[in-house]
Amino acid sequence: MDARVLWWLAVLLLFAGCFGEDVTYVSGFYSKGPAKLSKYSSFASARLHHFRVPQDTVLLRWLLTVTRGSGINCGTQNVTVHFRAGAPPVIDPVGVAFPKQTAVRLAWNLTLSVGARQPQNQTLLNITNPRPGDWFIAAHLPQDDGKIQQKGLPSCSYLFQPQMLIRRSVDTPTLLPNIPITHTLSSAHTPGIFKFFVPEFSTEMRVSILSCAVGGVAKPKCGLGLLIGSSSLGRDSRLANNCSETGPCSSSVSPPPWDTWVQVAVETSLANITVTFDISANYTVGCKPQSSPADFNSNFTVTGGNNSSAPNGSSSPSPLRNAAVARGDGACVRTPAVFREETDILSLRFTVADGNLSVPADPPTLMTFDLNSPATSGGTLNLHLSLNKSSVIGQFSSVRACLTPSAPVMPLNTSQPCATAFVQGYSLSVNSTVSDVSLRIPFPEVSMWYLSLQTLCNSSECSNVSAGVSVYVNMSACIDDCGSYGSCRLLRTHSYMYAACTCSAGWRGWGCTDGGEAMSFSLQLQSVLFLTLSNLLFIPPITLALYRGYLPEAAVYLYNMFFSTFYHACDQPGVTVLCIMEYDTLQFCDFLGSCTSVWVTIICMARLQELFKYVFFMLGTLLIAMAMSLDRHGLWNFLGPLLFALITMATAWVYRGVKRRQCYPPLWRRWVFYLLPGVLLALIGVCVYVFAETDGNYLYTHSLWHVLMATSILFLMPPRHKHTQPWGWTHTLCGYRICKNQKEDLYSVS
Repeated sequence: MDARVLWWLAVLLLFAGCFGEDVTYVSGFYSKGPAKLSKYSSFASARLHHFRVPQDTVLLRWLLTVTRGSGINCGTQNVTVHFRAGAPPVIDPVGVAFPKQTAVRLAWNLTLSVGARQPQNQTLLNITNPRPGDWFIAAHLPQDDGKIQQKGLPSCSYLFQPQMLIRRSVDTPTLLPNIPITHTLSSAHTPGIFKFFVPEFSTEMRVSILSCAVGGVAKPKCGLGLLIGSSSLGRDSRLANNCSETGPCSSSVSPPPWDTWVQVAVETSLANITVTFDISANYTVGCKPQSSPADFNSNFTVTGGNNSSAPNGSSSPSPLRNAAVARGDGACVRTPAVFREETDILSLRFTVADGNLSVPADPPTLMTFDLNSPATSGGTLNLHLSLNKSSVIGQFSSVRACLTPSAPVMPLNTSQPCATAFVQGYSLSVNSTVSDVSLRIPFPEVSMWYLSLQTLCNSSECSNVSAGVSVYVNMSACIDDCGSYGSCRLLRTHSYMYAACTCSAGWRGWGCTDGGEAMSFSLQLQSVLFLTLSNLLFIPPITLALYRGYLPEAAVYLYNMFFSTFYHACDQPGVTVLCIMEYDTLQFCDFLGSCTSVWVTIICMARLQELFKYVFFMLGTLLIAMAMSLDRHGLWNFLGPLLFALITMATAWVYRGVKRRQCYPPLWRRWVFYLLPGVLLALIGVCVYVFAETDGNYLYTHSLWHVLMATSILFLMPPRHKHTQPWGWTHTLCGYRICKNQKEDLYSVS
């Protein structure tokens, strides 16, 4: 179907049903530009898109377009698209092992196929009552096959463009606590949508349908159903209740998300019948902490990680901390002060006032971490708990912890699951046997996060049981900075920043910890030796150039050998790395030296006059340096100077042959034993470089490229001029100076 037709069809579907209803709806259209997809190697190779769904959206429609770009003989290609609400999706399309102590919940995904004769694939995906806020889409091609594709050669490329179409209510009815409202449903396909605000520290939310009538006649059952919450694809984020029983129908949400609007939908299974019902909602606040004092000042001690500070030189306890955690009459929760410190991009640190926490059996301890910003969702949330065994008091069993977004879980006991009404939490526990536990959460959701801690005891009397626990919470860009075999890359999609690991030496995974296909140390050593020592094959061309009097050419070959050797010593995937300069400088010098070596060799073969030869040397080197600074990986930056030099050489040879009325070079032995073998070696080297290199055979094929190019120079380098003496030949004899008459090509002794 044509793209424009499909677009207008989506628009009409959005507007369908907007008329003749009590609620007013508006539509919105959001689009991202087409982006070229890459084969998957790590999350850094996936194309990430960030959208924001407005509040009160009742329908979200994704229009996903995959377009084939350039390419020859492209077969059927699959594109995998991952979705997640609240944070970038955590994906694992190749089945790698995640780092230890890492909590992973993979995102929902679908696969789009572009046929061999199909230029484009367009797919519509509908989501009813979507979760408002940030949504992320990541798309990629199948796993990278390791083929090194030279830039500039024709290849099959694919573009991915997501577009978001939303239908939003501008006057959604608001449920107020314990105030019923009346609503009428006239269609089974259009549910009634309401919203209810849940304040902080709520322990329960309850929605009730008090009465209903069908066609104006009161009925005990009206075929109604309750849906509470929003859809977020692949997660149990909605609670459903079929009101099939007689009498009032109610649904409870415990614990509900704090400080947010909760969507309530009522739908009927009866078609073509008008249903009128009364609906009410309320919430219960079961526990609130003590209020913070008004005389808060900066006299506190902050201890976190390896850094501690005591402003104003005071070591006295903080008034804020004392008021927040002291247990008074009726206190049901302890909330120690948590300080949030931004240290870098995607880097946060949370510290607790006055260091360690004393966690009693009752009341529970609650810590709050503010990650309610999209700028914090692109990294990794790290949590570490450490039990101080010497601080244990009473019949201690363990300290249980539960980390959840949106709302906490309290109290904590052996029967209470670590989960809220809509979100499954992360449970941890420390005891006398296991005193240290850690947890890593890649791409945490944009929300307020809560850590509940409570001491469990071995007896029924737990009033005097407590334990000291150190809590370390921070945000980092990558897990353990991607270890020894990876690098943490800071990436950006439009204005959104996120981080991902790129692994080397065959290591894979979210933190480059999966060594199932890793290169051994011996293979790494073999790689660096092959790629560096193969450059020593340039010593014979350097020696030959010096012997034949080609000093500039010898200098270029020496430059190429030196920087190629140390570039490949630095460009190693494992631990066998030696960098004498910055990597980018070494790479530029290597590419410049390789291309210039080919350039000066062909210009030298043209046998131009020395003035013109040196002009070509300098001008060509400057142009090659400019091209390399623009795009050093472009294949035509190498082939362009090569072709121009070949045309120059061919022109000079043809001119000289016409002038002399004989083939140039005139000797058949020169053609058979030198030029043809040299050209053949150079062609084989170029073919190996362009078509045969892969990640698996790179050390062999690229080393062979070094050998073939150095050997071809030995065959292609022209003989020295007729009257040019070998380099190092003495120009004095028995006190006399031997001079050359350049005009008459005669030697004279003076």
